[in-house]
Amino acid sequence: MKKLLKWLKDPAAMAALAGVAAAAVVLSVAELIGAFFTARATPVIALGSTFIDFTPPWMKDFAIATFGTNDKAALFVGMGLTIFLLACVLGVVAYRKWALGVAGVLLMGAVIVASVVTRASVKPLDAIPTVLGTIAGLAVLRLLIAPLWRLKSWPEAPADTGAEEPDRPATSRRRFFAAAGITVVGAGIAATGGRLLSAARSNISKAREALQLPAPAKAAAAVPAGVQSPAAGVTPWITPNGDFYRIDTALSVPEINADDWELRVHGLVEEEVRLTFQDLLDADLIESHVTLTCVSNPVGGNLAGNARWLGLPIREVLKRARPKDGADMVLSTSIDGFSASTPLEVLQDDRDAMLAIGMNGEPLPLEHGYPVRMVVPGLYGFVSATKWVVDLEVTRFADSKAYWTQRGWSERGPIKTMARVEVPKSFAKVPAGRVAIGGTAWAQTRGITKVEVQIDNNPWAEAVLSTEASLITWRQWSFDWEATPGPHYIKVRATDGTGEVQTDQRADPVPDGASGWQSVMVTVQ
Repeated sequence: MKKLLKWLKDPAAMAALAGVAAAAVVLSVAELIGAFFTARATPVIALGSTFIDFTPPWMKDFAIATFGTNDKAALFVGMGLTIFLLACVLGVVAYRKWALGVAGVLLMGAVIVASVVTRASVKPLDAIPTVLGTIAGLAVLRLLIAPLWRLKSWPEAPADTGAEEPDRPATSRRRFFAAAGITVVGAGIAATGGRLLSAARSNISKAREALQLPAPAKAAAAVPAGVQSPAAGVTPWITPNGDFYRIDTALSVPEINADDWELRVHGLVEEEVRLTFQDLLDADLIESHVTLTCVSNPVGGNLAGNARWLGLPIREVLKRARPKDGADMVLSTSIDGFSASTPLEVLQDDRDAMLAIGMNGEPLPLEHGYPVRMVVPGLYGFVSATKWVVDLEVTRFADSKAYWTQRGWSERGPIKTMARVEVPKSFAKVPAGRVAIGGTAWAQTRGITKVEVQIDNNPWAEAVLSTEASLITWRQWSFDWEATPGPHYIKVRATDGTGEVQTDQRADPVPDGASGWQSVMVTVQ
């Protein structure tokens, strides 16, 4: 504690603290003022989104594999630490040479402004919160650094411990720490106020809750009995909205007024089409159970979910637009700038690819694409499942590249056959005797016809398949195992509707999805 107190009396440490306080002011002022602007105009959101845009595939894959659906939280933590360290450095630099400190702060402000104005659907005026925050931060930095310069001219306290330290009314360390503390607390209050004000100004959640979805012209087929695996602990066949995985590039969930939403269909078409949300509500909608899978899902991972979707078949929209000869791809774009490349023929066939407005009997949750998203059976989400979609461009693979295609991922992403063990969990301890093994398998548009389980190096044994609902939904399975004491390995593999057995060749998610057999180790007691 004495060492810490001694270190805090060092002018450089105090200057670093001044830098942190100034950075807090920059962010909080921008957050507060940003409540009156686009949500993506706040510095943290803009910087984070820019970082995601330039993230190499291997780093994205590592983040998802390590943090799963908490990858965005991990990004914010990493950004917070980075901003803290940069603020410390800028504070010290400003203390030693003010001009360089100012240049550093202005450079960081320019980087943030560039991040803001390059966001999709962001206007130049949305840079105002960052500009004002930077000015406020510089003013606070000056106010906190100036006393430290004056502190240099004061003599140190007398060696006699009984003597009092010379009075330093305007330059005392105590007053500096008090000022810095008050600044940080004030920044926290301002940031919180900005978030509360932003939430109060937004009525999107209320509008969503008030929305009454129309009845589908074609309802989803009744779910047959027996789709749920009898093995206790296997995930529900229908994934609740709150449990459905979320992987996207949006740090701030776009809030779109459904009354203002419009979809533009253009490009290599005979007729440009524009659709409003009311057009969708008035159309002949269909309902369908569809399993979605993320390309970043590792072998045995949980980035897959099954839901009942309500929407307009995309093929009907394309019929109106009449794609021209030579077109082979539709580039879908989200309001936040994300884009996906979907083969044109997939959106025109009978697999019921749709512009979805409902999920499990309610309007789409905001984080899952409200008011409209794409749902395309059989393709990984990175080439099909565009959320908050506002633009469909009919084009060619040779002419346009989507968000992840530009970063080294494949142009087309058909979902690979996959089976996973959900119970027992890896490294679980189970009692000897009959043990229920169970899980889920999928091969959307092809279906699952067989699942096999292997215990250690014994021959493969066929599992019991639960009832199949459709070829575009996952299928669950179960297997009764007479377990003997000791460590054991459980492997699983599936066979799809074409007769192809799931490959044992391990592949990373990049560039077109993971493959291989899952192996689970358990200890039987």
